[in-house]
Amino acid sequence: MMDNATTSAFAAPHDRCEGKLNLIGLDLSELTVVLSAQGLEKFRARQVWSWIYCRGVREFRLMTTLAKPIREMLAAHFTLERPTVSLYQQSEDGTQKWLVKMTDSHEVECVHIPEQDRGALCVSSQVGCTMTCRFCHTGTQRLVRNLSASEIVAQVMLARDYLKDWPEPGQDKDVRTGGKPGYNDEDDSTRALTNIVMMGMGEPLYNYENVSKALRIIMNSEGIAIGKRRITLSTSGVVPMIKRCGEELGVNLAISLHAVTDELRDQIVPLNRKYPIKELLQACRDYPGVSNARRITFEYIMLKGINDSVADAKQLMRLLRDIPAKINLIPFNPWPSAPFECSEWSTIVKFSDILNAGGYASPIRTPRGRDIMAACGQLKSASQKLSAVDRAEIDRLIAEKEAAQGLKS
Repeated sequence: MMDNATTSAFAAPHDRCEGKLNLIGLDLSELTVVLSAQGLEKFRARQVWSWIYCRGVREFRLMTTLAKPIREMLAAHFTLERPTVSLYQQSEDGTQKWLVKMTDSHEVECVHIPEQDRGALCVSSQVGCTMTCRFCHTGTQRLVRNLSASEIVAQVMLARDYLKDWPEPGQDKDVRTGGKPGYNDEDDSTRALTNIVMMGMGEPLYNYENVSKALRIIMNSEGIAIGKRRITLSTSGVVPMIKRCGEELGVNLAISLHAVTDELRDQIVPLNRKYPIKELLQACRDYPGVSNARRITFEYIMLKGINDSVADAKQLMRLLRDIPAKINLIPFNPWPSAPFECSEWSTIVKFSDILNAGGYASPIRTPRGRDIMAACGQLKSASQKLSAVDRAEIDRLIAEKEAAQGLKS
């Protein structure tokens, strides 16, 4: 029988429910080891894997390719528990947001953004965030902890539950792939969830081990099967991890740039003090697989009077001159007590026109889910690590530094 040493190697303490190990978040090799410890043959692990990640079952009793005694044993020792939803909201534009509560009661938010031909899920990687970007609501919530691979994958599975995006019960194979398990990444017209963006709460590259494990499970062609070309990881610029991400995962890369000088970026994206623009852009040039066919996306939030001048647009083009790049212009999404305002629409359009004329695709991102605080930069949960006194003291120090440096707000 399985002992605690066997399971502790694969799961964090919060990946247990009522003492049972949650199988969600185990990769196939780990699942094989765990089930082998219960005396099951190796091929049984593939059967269980398929039921979990291809069909999305939530109860072992529904795994009808397994004998009843095996299903009973699985139910006695393991769980397929999803996080609970503390709050569900749907925007007038169809965007859906879930406030997801983990087993230790900490909460994160994930968001589904439907489009005519696709549906992207914005997934969180941490409870809170360590980045403290001044324009981001999540940045006002200090880091509580990293999410486990189980908790990251579970956000995707929970969203698919709500979207009814699993094969119909009773189908041995998914008819949407011509009888093959999983999904066909080349033809996903029937799917509600087609893309993953690691752009929710937290900095994914500061939780790389769990994020990479979760994404490998999500990309597995015999399960959830969302391919690497449909996954985008967004980073504030953790330079040492960017190359590793490209080599090991090969997903699309997005960079939260937001400024064209170190002086400004130091203030609004504090990580820049450690990894300045020059180092960040060199890491982008060196990103494995980057080409005109696979461009890096640079995210640029439009802050009124801060980074939205003609000179800023021209300098942005100079910085990105030799990098295959797309530039997403993001109108600032307000949140309570935000220190910035959104640039005027005419200013954003002019900024975009300059970039387009310079040969850079620079779409203006349509704000989605603003009415439910689900738009870019608005995500925040109630989980807090610091006391109110700590919070006030940090805000005071930041305000003093901004005043000394003359940051407009």
